[in-house]
Amino acid sequence: MPLILDPDFGPCATVVNPGGRAGICLVCEHASAEIPSRLEDLGLSAHDRYSHAVWDLGAEALARRMSAILDAPLVVSRVSRLVYDCNRPPKAPDCIPARTERIEVPGNAMLSAEDRAARVAQVYEPFHDIVATTLDGFAVSPAFVTVHSFTPQWHGEPRATEIGLLHDADPELARAMQAAALVEPSVTLNEPYDASDGVTHTLKRHANGRGLLNVMIEVRNDLLSDDAGVERIAATLTSMLAAALSKGADAA
Repeated sequence: MPLILDPDFGPCATVVNPGGRAGICLVCEHASAEIPSRLEDLGLSAHDRYSHAVWDLGAEALARRMSAILDAPLVVSRVSRLVYDCNRPPKAPDCIPARTERIEVPGNAMLSAEDRAARVAQVYEPFHDIVATTLDGFAVSPAFVTVHSFTPQWHGEPRATEIGLLHDADPELARAMQAAALVEPSVTLNEPYDASDGVTHTLKRHANGRGLLNVMIEVRNDLLSDDAGVERIAATLTSMLAAALSKGADAA
């Protein structure tokens, strides 16, 4: 099996604030633009090397700020989603995409079964092992929250959604957060994606089986273009999340 990561690369995910006391586990699967040197930038053009295809722009900064505000552990990926998209199962056609929107990824075209298996074994499984270990460290079952961003346009079509709250089988936390939202920025359920698009894999793998309250957060990345924007959205989301969880606890 070919080696994907360089010998000194280290783990494919890191845990920020591992001793966080909040009953919340944050995950950012698409935090990194890092492509191991062995893969030679996957043949991407210089223009596309740090585009939205490679990572979720602003998502890591947002997730880290949310972690600090909430005092919650956060699992952050250290490998680009073009090497392997850890929010997709190995059988998904787009887990190692050869094209994202208009962007061609030559290094992902015509991969052998052995090449694909190497990325699963060296990126996908270790990442999810770290998520599982982090969840195992909670004394009481936490809420499970994944943090993403999306582009203002897709295939030339503008997206009106500002913040999307996505859910899989259990809509409770997403709906409670939406109910706690203020007028601006706008908050929409299951936009710009929903479970039928295959984007809730991490929720399925870790939250459903454990019976955890869960939500996938999507923020339009123009709202995260500077520190002030990150601070504003982090404050908005953490307030919504805290209110939703408090309401749930009171109801229980």
